[in-house]
Amino acid sequence: MTRLPEEEHPNKAFGWAARDTSGVLSPFKFSRRATGEKDVAFKVLYSGICHSDLHMVKNEWGSSVYPLVPGHEIVGEVTAVGSKVQKFKVGDRVGVGCMVGSCQSCDSCTNKLENYCPKMILTYGAKYYDGTITYGGYSNNMVADEHFIVRIPDNLPLDAAAPLLCAGITVYSPLRYYGLDKPDLHVGVVGLGGLGHVAVKFAKAMGAKVTVISTSPNKKKEALEKLGADSFLVSRDQEQLQAAIGTLDGIIDTVSAQHPLLPLIGLLKTHGKLVLVGAPEKPLELPAFPLLQGRKIVGGSMIGGMKETQEMMDFAAKHSVKPDVEVIPMDYVNTAMERLLKADVKYRFVIDIGNTLKAA
Repeated sequence: MTRLPEEEHPNKAFGWAARDTSGVLSPFKFSRRATGEKDVAFKVLYSGICHSDLHMVKNEWGSSVYPLVPGHEIVGEVTAVGSKVQKFKVGDRVGVGCMVGSCQSCDSCTNKLENYCPKMILTYGAKYYDGTITYGGYSNNMVADEHFIVRIPDNLPLDAAAPLLCAGITVYSPLRYYGLDKPDLHVGVVGLGGLGHVAVKFAKAMGAKVTVISTSPNKKKEALEKLGADSFLVSRDQEQLQAAIGTLDGIIDTVSAQHPLLPLIGLLKTHGKLVLVGAPEKPLELPAFPLLQGRKIVGGSMIGGMKETQEMMDFAAKHSVKPDVEVIPMDYVNTAMERLLKADVKYRFVIDIGNTLKAA
């Protein structure tokens, strides 16, 4: 069984899809749209597994449409471009992240913040302009409007570049927007998973002093020796927290489980900023007084616009910011999902689509 050459069948595709809320993925044949005049078609070589893929295959957020082909950390090589495409050519190394469409006319889009467009179209499981449902990167090819294509610099390995398209931009954008990208600032990172480990690397590359805050004491060695953090706090250790009160300029909180915010707010200096990028299912308790006493801010952030995503990718290449990945074959994906549920990965699974996805 060989892979279909895209140039002969530009709209034929195959990948792995979930069919129901069991979340089990299996081989699936489908069609991509023909390459339009502003479209870029590319052969998918790697696709990262994001924690949101796990939620989506099981419809835990209530918005999934089956069959569902996940994947929004997609990288590969251009195979065809539309007649009006200006920025890309056949053979280019490219990627697609969490979105493939936006209205291009609202305030957010005008300010290059397509990620906050009310009509933003997600890379998979969403309705596209032509009424079809979008399919993600657990597949052999991809077609997207050139506006939503990111160029991957030549010195960035494709397998490491994939998670930057979601995990990378999710932490890079708030570091920039909230002014935590200045040398000599002290930045905390809560949670040392797929998002957290990349946040440590970006913050260090920006010149910050970085403290990792985790419930797991056994992650200390990894944080300090492998990821380059400057210090480590166990969030359940009251003595450690007490000693660190008022020491952080800002915190990137990547945790998506229920957790108390009060101890984190206490770690902030006056004018400090606590930025949430994880999405706990239930509301978190937010006491007002600790915010008032120090003019502190609790904010949020969700991925980034296309201009900033390209900037992030170029910054990662320049400063050698590479997520730690475990590359897996396509048919291991269900096992990988089970391991991800148990946080048994350092720190991001990436599927080797190019070498291991076979036509059903």
